Amino acid sequence: MDDLLTLNGIDGTTGEYLVRPMSAAAAADIAGGKPPDGLLKSWFRAAVSVLKRPKLGLPMDVDPTNPARAGWAVVLLAGAVPELAAAVQPLIDHRKRSVPPDRCKVLEYRPGEGMKTWLRRHGIAPGTVDPKKVPYYVTLVGGPAEIPFDFQYLLDVEYAVGRLAFDAPEQYRRYAEGVAAVESAAAVRNAKEVVFWGPRHATDRSTQMSADALVTPLADGTPDDPAVAAAKGYRARCLRAADATKANLLEALHGAAAPAVLFTASHGMGWPKDDARQRPAQGALLAQDWPGFGQVSPAHYLTAAEVGDGANVGGLVAFLFACYGAGTPAFDNFLSGRGRGPVAVAPAPFVAALPQRLLAHPGGPALAVVGHVERAWGYSIKSPGAGSQIGPFRDFLTRVLGGEPVGHATKSFSERYAVLSAELLGFFDDSTAVVKPAAAELAACWTERNDAQNYVLLGDPAVRLRPDLLT
Repeated sequence: MDDLLTLNGIDGTTGEYLVRPMSAAAAADIAGGKPPDGLLKSWFRAAVSVLKRPKLGLPMDVDPTNPARAGWAVVLLAGAVPELAAAVQPLIDHRKRSVPPDRCKVLEYRPGEGMKTWLRRHGIAPGTVDPKKVPYYVTLVGGPAEIPFDFQYLLDVEYAVGRLAFDAPEQYRRYAEGVAAVESAAAVRNAKEVVFWGPRHATDRSTQMSADALVTPLADGTPDDPAVAAAKGYRARCLRAADATKANLLEALHGAAAPAVLFTASHGMGWPKDDARQRPAQGALLAQDWPGFGQVSPAHYLTAAEVGDGANVGGLVAFLFACYGAGTPAFDNFLSGRGRGPVAVAPAPFVAALPQRLLAHPGGPALAVVGHVERAWGYSIKSPGAGSQIGPFRDFLTRVLGGEPVGHATKSFSERYAVLSAELLGFFDDSTAVVKPAAAELAACWTERNDAQNYVLLGDPAVRLRPDLLT
């Protein structure tokens, strides 16, 4: 079993894995992988060195954790309806109070633009971040059908990028006003607490890995690394294995005080593209209540609709490690039969309903949700031949709990994506002396890179906790 490639995710129609575990050889045989766009080769290699710098691509006198210096921008789709622009105006007005005018911008995205073309139009090239042209903190406004996930993935390598994507203007306004209220308040309602939630199913290798190799070391610490919450002065509540029930997660979301951070690791639910349950429930969190393969019902997973109006999620930062936890692309990013071309998995790409519900909650919105687009692989937790590799998760939590902007706290995920992309490009570059790997190794490298790519931030990347006010 240790040699099998395992994807996160349970099929909502059958109760089985969305994709059965497979050998690397089998994955190589059906992989539809191709190297990243050749035009990005030099940029990915340069990005690796840029990300290693303390200041990233910013001028040396600019602190990347300070949006007033690093800058903040909102990006609207060209021709966006006036109601949408008006709905996010409270957030723009709020940022203008702390970010100087030459670093606080409203920018435009034109349909079909790639990352490099968009940057060039705004007078900047990849490899350099000039806050007076394109600020470091970038908030995309609109769903992935309008501003593609691919644009967000690439821009996020050098910038701190978040996305607001809702179904109605009033949801955008609720989030915008909520963030402004939390960041301006003299007191916050959140508890100085981190809640970890991680089911562990006896017959399921995937949740055994996420519970034992991700949730447990983050919550309890290891001989080499202390527990993340305790190290930053926070209380921790760990709902793991038998305690990771749907009822306990709902209780955490409906308690008297919202935790500062919620970290979940579980299967996410998935449905076929023509199933009516896909949009409202794709990425729903499978709980310990699930009896096992071959059977599944709504009682076994948490959907957006079950986060009631009485929930208490205002001011929360959530990390949802789950298949489709942040969204679903239109086409399969990983495996397809050779010669078949792109395989559609949804009628159109979309952001998951659960983070949308948290970020536009009527009782006060969550500040940010980080999650995965597409299916999540075990590579995020254990890298082939290297064992447990949860540094990006630990780094994210440490930075967020310390009060850094959430968008900057995802830096380690961007770095991993850039490093793996540069490695993959080397395998396809005939001008280098890099030894070409066997087909199975190449498939594994390509899949690991795509898995790293698909972490996204939903919400304004400049938001941050207020540790000094948490009790």
